[in-house]
Amino acid sequence: MGRTCVFFHAHPDDEALFTSGTMARLAAEGHRVVLVVATAGDQGLAAPESITAGAAAGRGTGRETAGGPTAPRLGDVRLAELRASAAALGVARVEHLGYADSGLDGRAEPTWAPAFVRADVDEAAGRLAALLAEEHADLVTTYDPAGGYGHPDHVRVHRVGARAAELAGTPTVLEATVDRELLLRALRLVGRVYRFPPEFDVRSFERAFASRAEITHRIDVRRFTAAKRASLAAHATQATGGDSVRTVAALRRLPGPLFRLVLGTEWYVQRDLAPGTRLTHPLAGLAPSRTPGSAR
Repeated sequence: MGRTCVFFHAHPDDEALFTSGTMARLAAEGHRVVLVVATAGDQGLAAPESITAGAAAGRGTGRETAGGPTAPRLGDVRLAELRASAAALGVARVEHLGYADSGLDGRAEPTWAPAFVRADVDEAAGRLAALLAEEHADLVTTYDPAGGYGHPDHVRVHRVGARAAELAGTPTVLEATVDRELLLRALRLVGRVYRFPPEFDVRSFERAFASRAEITHRIDVRRFTAAKRASLAAHATQATGGDSVRTVAALRRLPGPLFRLVLGTEWYVQRDLAPGTRLTHPLAGLAPSRTPGSAR
Protein backbone atom coordinates (compact mmCIF):
# COMPACT_ATOMS: atom_id res chain seq x y z
CA MET A 1 0.00 0.00 0.00
CA GLY A 2 1.42 3.35 -1.02
CA ARG A 3 2.06 6.03 1.61
CA THR A 4 2.18 9.81 1.34
CA CYS A 5 5.51 11.38 2.29
CA VAL A 6 5.93 15.15 2.59
CA PHE A 7 9.44 16.59 2.42
CA PHE A 8 9.66 20.04 3.99
CA HIS A 9 12.67 22.20 3.11
CA ALA A 10 13.79 25.77 3.64
CA HIS A 11 14.93 26.73 0.12
CA PRO A 12 14.98 25.34 -3.41
CA ASP A 13 18.09 23.10 -3.74
CA ASP A 14 17.96 21.89 -0.11
CA GLU A 15 15.96 18.89 -1.29
CA ALA A 16 18.67 18.04 -3.82
CA LEU A 17 21.41 18.16 -1.19
CA PHE A 18 19.74 16.35 1.70
CA THR A 19 16.82 14.13 0.68
CA SER A 20 16.63 13.74 -3.11
CA GLY A 21 17.77 10.10 -3.10
CA THR A 22 15.15 9.16 -0.53
CA MET A 23 12.48 11.02 -2.49
CA ALA A 24 13.39 9.23 -5.72
CA ARG A 25 13.45 5.88 -3.93
CA LEU A 26 10.02 6.36 -2.38
CA ALA A 27 8.52 7.56 -5.67
CA ALA A 28 10.00 4.54 -7.49
CA GLU A 29 8.42 2.26 -4.86
CA GLY A 30 4.99 3.69 -5.61
CA HIS A 31 4.61 6.12 -2.72
CA ARG A 32 3.25 9.65 -3.17
CA VAL A 33 6.01 12.21 -2.64
CA VAL A 34 5.17 15.85 -1.95
CA LEU A 35 7.79 18.60 -1.80
CA VAL A 36 7.19 21.80 0.19
CA VAL A 37 9.59 24.73 0.53
CA ALA A 38 9.15 27.50 3.05
CA THR A 39 10.88 30.17 0.94
CA ALA A 40 11.67 30.99 -2.66
CA GLY A 41 15.41 31.21 -1.96
CA ASP A 42 15.42 34.79 -3.21
CA GLN A 43 18.44 35.78 -1.08
CA GLY A 44 20.66 33.02 -2.44
CA LEU A 45 23.95 33.73 -4.18
CA ALA A 46 23.68 33.55 -7.95
CA ALA A 47 25.61 35.03 -10.84
CA PRO A 48 23.43 37.55 -12.74
CA GLU A 49 23.96 35.67 -16.00
CA SER A 50 22.55 32.47 -14.49
CA ILE A 51 19.40 34.31 -13.39
CA THR A 52 19.03 35.86 -16.84
CA ALA A 53 19.56 32.48 -18.50
CA GLY A 54 16.89 30.94 -16.28
CA ALA A 55 14.42 33.68 -17.08
CA ALA A 56 15.19 33.41 -20.80
CA ALA A 57 14.46 29.68 -20.62
CA GLY A 58 10.92 30.51 -19.51
CA ARG A 59 11.59 30.36 -15.78
CA GLY A 60 10.67 33.10 -13.35
CA THR A 61 7.53 34.24 -15.13
CA GLY A 62 4.15 34.30 -13.41
CA ARG A 63 3.01 34.46 -9.82
CA GLU A 64 4.89 32.10 -7.54
CA THR A 65 3.75 33.07 -4.05
CA ALA A 66 0.74 31.86 -2.08
CA GLY A 67 -1.72 34.72 -2.41
CA GLY A 68 0.97 37.42 -2.61
CA PRO A 69 2.79 39.42 -5.25
CA THR A 70 5.27 37.89 -7.62
CA ALA A 71 8.63 37.10 -6.04
CA PRO A 72 11.83 38.82 -7.15
CA ARG A 73 13.26 37.32 -10.29
CA LEU A 74 15.79 35.07 -8.54
CA GLY A 75 13.02 33.64 -6.38
CA ASP A 76 10.90 32.95 -9.47
CA VAL A 77 13.78 31.23 -11.24
CA ARG A 78 14.66 29.16 -8.19
CA LEU A 79 11.07 27.96 -7.78
CA ALA A 80 11.07 26.93 -11.43
CA GLU A 81 14.34 25.08 -10.81
CA LEU A 82 12.63 23.38 -7.87
CA ARG A 83 9.88 22.11 -10.14
CA ALA A 84 12.47 20.74 -12.57
CA SER A 85 14.25 19.00 -9.70
CA ALA A 86 10.94 17.54 -8.50
CA ALA A 87 10.17 16.18 -11.96
CA ALA A 88 13.54 14.39 -12.03
CA LEU A 89 12.75 12.75 -8.68
CA GLY A 90 9.20 11.63 -9.47
CA VAL A 91 7.57 14.10 -7.06
CA ALA A 92 3.78 14.30 -7.38
CA ARG A 93 3.22 17.80 -5.97
CA VAL A 94 5.32 20.91 -5.26
CA GLU A 95 4.26 23.75 -2.97
CA HIS A 96 5.76 27.01 -1.66
CA LEU A 97 4.46 28.19 1.72
CA GLY A 98 4.74 31.80 0.55
CA TYR A 99 7.59 33.11 2.72
CA ALA A 100 10.69 34.97 1.62
CA ASP A 101 14.27 33.86 2.20
CA SER A 102 15.64 35.32 5.45
CA GLY A 103 19.24 35.47 4.22
CA LEU A 104 22.25 33.62 5.59
CA ASP A 105 22.29 35.69 8.78
CA GLY A 106 18.51 35.98 9.08
CA ARG A 107 18.56 39.76 8.59
CA ALA A 108 17.10 40.08 5.10
CA GLU A 109 14.22 42.56 4.85
CA PRO A 110 12.11 41.38 1.89
CA THR A 111 9.21 43.55 0.79
CA TRP A 112 7.17 41.06 -1.23
CA ALA A 113 6.49 38.50 1.56
CA PRO A 114 7.36 37.95 5.25
CA ALA A 115 10.83 36.58 5.96
CA PHE A 116 10.43 33.01 7.15
CA VAL A 117 12.64 33.42 10.21
CA ARG A 118 10.31 36.13 11.55
CA ALA A 119 7.07 34.31 10.75
CA ASP A 120 4.93 33.24 13.68
CA VAL A 121 5.67 29.55 14.27
CA ASP A 122 2.04 28.56 14.78
CA GLU A 123 0.89 30.54 11.73
CA ALA A 124 3.54 28.94 9.50
CA ALA A 125 2.88 25.52 11.02
CA GLY A 126 -0.81 25.99 10.32
CA ARG A 127 -0.09 26.48 6.62
CA LEU A 128 1.98 23.29 6.52
CA ALA A 129 -0.47 21.37 8.72
CA ALA A 130 -3.32 22.15 6.31
CA LEU A 131 -1.32 20.55 3.51
CA LEU A 132 -0.39 17.54 5.67
CA ALA A 133 -4.04 17.02 6.55
CA GLU A 134 -5.15 17.44 2.94
CA GLU A 135 -2.61 14.85 1.83
CA HIS A 136 -3.30 12.48 4.76
CA ALA A 137 0.48 12.39 5.14
CA ASP A 138 2.08 9.38 6.79
CA LEU A 139 5.45 11.09 7.12
CA VAL A 140 6.95 14.55 7.08
CA THR A 141 10.64 15.43 7.06
CA THR A 142 12.15 18.45 8.77
CA TYR A 143 15.75 19.18 9.86
CA ASP A 144 17.67 18.43 13.05
CA PRO A 145 17.46 21.07 15.83
CA ALA A 146 20.71 22.69 14.66
CA GLY A 147 19.16 23.27 11.25
CA GLY A 148 22.05 21.29 9.80
CA TYR A 149 24.71 23.96 9.51
CA GLY A 150 22.74 26.59 11.42
CA HIS A 151 21.01 28.65 8.72
CA PRO A 152 18.18 30.53 10.48
CA ASP A 153 15.60 29.31 7.97
CA HIS A 154 16.71 25.71 8.55
CA VAL A 155 16.35 26.07 12.29
CA ARG A 156 12.86 27.47 11.67
CA VAL A 157 11.99 24.47 9.49
CA HIS A 158 12.74 22.21 12.46
CA ARG A 159 10.37 24.13 14.73
CA VAL A 160 7.62 24.70 12.16
CA GLY A 161 7.73 21.15 10.85
CA ALA A 162 7.48 19.60 14.30
CA ARG A 163 4.55 21.84 15.23
CA ALA A 164 2.77 21.17 11.92
CA ALA A 165 3.03 17.41 12.43
CA GLU A 166 1.53 17.85 15.89
CA LEU A 167 -1.35 19.95 14.55
CA ALA A 168 -2.09 17.59 11.65
CA GLY A 169 -1.54 14.35 13.56
CA THR A 170 1.13 13.20 11.10
CA PRO A 171 2.46 10.02 12.72
CA THR A 172 6.09 10.05 11.61
CA VAL A 173 8.58 12.93 11.67
CA LEU A 174 12.05 12.37 10.27
CA GLU A 175 14.75 14.99 10.75
CA ALA A 176 17.00 15.12 7.68
CA THR A 177 20.62 15.43 8.77
CA VAL A 178 24.19 14.31 8.08
CA ASP A 179 26.43 11.98 10.07
CA ARG A 180 28.55 14.60 11.88
CA GLU A 181 31.50 12.30 12.58
CA LEU A 182 31.66 11.16 8.97
CA LEU A 183 31.44 14.74 7.71
CA LEU A 184 34.25 15.94 9.99
CA ARG A 185 36.48 13.07 8.93
CA ALA A 186 35.85 13.84 5.25
CA LEU A 187 36.53 17.56 5.70
CA ARG A 188 39.80 16.89 7.50
CA LEU A 189 40.92 14.51 4.77
CA VAL A 190 40.05 17.06 2.10
CA GLY A 191 41.93 19.71 4.09
CA ARG A 192 45.15 17.76 3.63
CA VAL A 193 45.08 18.28 -0.13
CA TYR A 194 42.95 21.41 -0.50
CA ARG A 195 43.39 24.81 1.13
CA PHE A 196 40.01 25.97 2.41
CA PRO A 197 39.22 29.71 2.31
CA PRO A 198 40.39 31.60 5.44
CA GLU A 199 36.81 32.08 6.65
CA PHE A 200 36.11 28.32 6.51
CA ASP A 201 36.54 26.70 9.93
CA VAL A 202 36.20 22.93 10.03
CA ARG A 203 35.70 23.14 13.80
CA SER A 204 32.39 24.92 13.28
CA PHE A 205 30.98 21.60 12.05
CA GLU A 206 31.63 20.02 15.44
CA ARG A 207 28.23 21.42 16.45
CA ALA A 208 26.47 20.91 13.13
CA PHE A 209 23.98 18.25 12.03
CA ALA A 210 23.53 15.16 14.26
CA SER A 211 25.87 12.79 16.03
CA ARG A 212 26.11 9.21 14.80
CA ALA A 213 24.52 7.98 18.03
CA GLU A 214 21.37 10.04 17.32
CA ILE A 215 20.83 8.81 13.76
CA THR A 216 18.06 6.21 13.42
CA HIS A 217 17.77 5.89 9.62
CA ARG A 218 20.59 5.27 7.16
CA ILE A 219 19.02 5.13 3.72
CA ASP A 220 20.90 3.51 0.85
CA VAL A 221 20.14 5.62 -2.24
CA ARG A 222 23.00 4.45 -4.48
CA ARG A 223 20.53 3.14 -7.10
CA PHE A 224 19.04 6.63 -7.32
CA THR A 225 22.15 8.76 -7.65
CA ALA A 226 21.37 9.48 -11.30
CA ALA A 227 18.12 11.11 -10.17
CA LYS A 228 20.03 12.89 -7.39
CA ARG A 229 22.55 14.26 -9.90
CA ALA A 230 19.68 15.44 -12.13
CA SER A 231 18.09 17.15 -9.13
CA LEU A 232 21.33 19.00 -8.39
CA ALA A 233 21.73 19.95 -12.06
CA ALA A 234 18.26 21.52 -12.07
CA HIS A 235 19.49 24.19 -9.64
CA ALA A 236 21.73 25.94 -12.13
CA THR A 237 21.64 29.32 -10.39
CA GLN A 238 23.19 27.76 -7.29
CA ALA A 239 26.24 26.49 -9.14
CA THR A 240 27.52 30.05 -9.66
CA GLY A 241 27.96 33.25 -7.71
CA GLY A 242 30.12 34.19 -4.75
CA ASP A 243 33.89 34.00 -4.33
CA SER A 244 34.24 30.34 -3.36
CA VAL A 245 33.36 26.99 -4.92
CA ARG A 246 29.63 26.35 -4.60
CA THR A 247 28.51 23.07 -3.08
CA VAL A 248 26.11 22.26 -5.91
CA ALA A 249 28.83 22.80 -8.52
CA ALA A 250 31.42 20.79 -6.60
CA LEU A 251 29.10 17.81 -6.16
CA ARG A 252 28.02 17.85 -9.79
CA ARG A 253 31.65 17.57 -10.87
CA LEU A 254 32.28 14.37 -8.93
CA PRO A 255 32.82 11.33 -11.20
CA GLY A 256 30.14 8.64 -11.04
CA PRO A 257 31.80 6.15 -8.62
CA LEU A 258 32.83 8.92 -6.22
CA PHE A 259 29.41 10.57 -6.47
CA ARG A 260 27.76 7.27 -5.44
CA LEU A 261 30.22 6.86 -2.58
CA VAL A 262 29.81 10.39 -1.22
CA LEU A 263 26.07 10.82 -1.85
CA GLY A 264 24.85 7.22 -1.74
CA THR A 265 23.54 7.43 1.85
CA GLU A 266 21.05 9.82 3.43
CA TRP A 267 20.51 10.15 7.17
CA TYR A 268 17.52 10.87 9.40
CA VAL A 269 16.63 11.03 13.07
CA GLN A 270 13.26 9.85 14.39
CA ARG A 271 13.07 11.14 17.96
CA ASP A 272 10.38 8.77 19.23
CA LEU A 273 12.50 5.67 18.58
CA ALA A 274 14.79 4.05 21.12
CA PRO A 275 18.46 5.08 21.15
CA GLY A 276 20.57 2.79 19.00
CA THR A 277 17.78 2.08 16.49
CA ARG A 278 19.18 1.37 13.03
CA LEU A 279 16.61 1.41 10.23
CA THR A 280 17.23 1.14 6.52
CA HIS A 281 13.93 2.32 5.01
CA PRO A 282 12.41 5.78 5.51
CA LEU A 283 9.03 4.29 6.44
CA ALA A 284 10.40 1.58 8.72
CA GLY A 285 9.63 3.62 11.84
CA LEU A 286 5.86 3.41 11.30
CA ALA A 287 3.72 1.08 13.41
CA PRO A 288 4.32 -2.60 12.48
CA SER A 289 1.07 -2.90 10.53
CA ARG A 290 2.18 0.00 8.32
CA THR A 291 5.85 -0.88 7.97
CA PRO A 292 7.22 -1.59 4.44
CA GLY A 293 10.81 -2.05 5.67
CA SER A 294 12.62 -3.49 8.65
CA ALA A 295 15.49 -2.86 11.00
CA ARG A 296 18.88 -4.26 10.31
